[in-house]
Amino acid sequence: MEAILVYPAYFPAVIQMAAMVQAKSVVFEVHDNYQKQTYRNRAHIAHTNGLLSLNVPIKHAGGDGRQPTAEVQTETAFPWQKQHWKSLQSAYRTSPFFEFYEDELAPLFEEQAHGLQAHNIRIFESLCELLDVEIDFSLSKEYEKQPAQQDLRELIRAKRAKTYQLPAYHQVFGDRHGFLPNLSILDLLFNEGPNSLAYLQALDLSQL
Repeated sequence: MEAILVYPAYFPAVIQMAAMVQAKSVVFEVHDNYQKQTYRNRAHIAHTNGLLSLNVPIKHAGGDGRQPTAEVQTETAFPWQKQHWKSLQSAYRTSPFFEFYEDELAPLFEEQAHGLQAHNIRIFESLCELLDVEIDFSLSKEYEKQPAQQDLRELIRAKRAKTYQLPAYHQVFGDRHGFLPNLSILDLLFNEGPNSLAYLQALDLSQL
């Protein structure tokens, strides 16, 4: 893939991570207005009862409700990061590679996050280290309706998101719920470990 344009996501879904891994370069859209029900502030994981959403609570702006995503602050009145980490521990403690990655991931849940967008970019940088991959990325200089890069900003949609056909891999609750495709990249990491990068590189992205 050539250069792509995407939104920074909260522990992005597998298909977005694959697009970023396979692209020659990645531009993060940072001049958008915040929208609800997107992967900007949520990630899906496999849990005991099936699909579980990890939602990042944010402080909503007053007025007409419009707010640049770059200005969005996470809610600090209650420990959502601690709750997310407990959910991940509960879901993936028995997975093959949770213990392999937990020490590197823990600071993302222990050090208080304030700006949503900045936190998502930090997450992306940490994921690149865990995947042992170098991705050439930059930040957009302005919002463009018709960007020069391949526009994959729609991947941020969580509500009514497109269904992608992805090869199955072992999941901790697969015997109970079957294969759940396109979960957070964390699901792939905890279940496939160092093989995760090869999985992402091999994905057929013609369906994007």
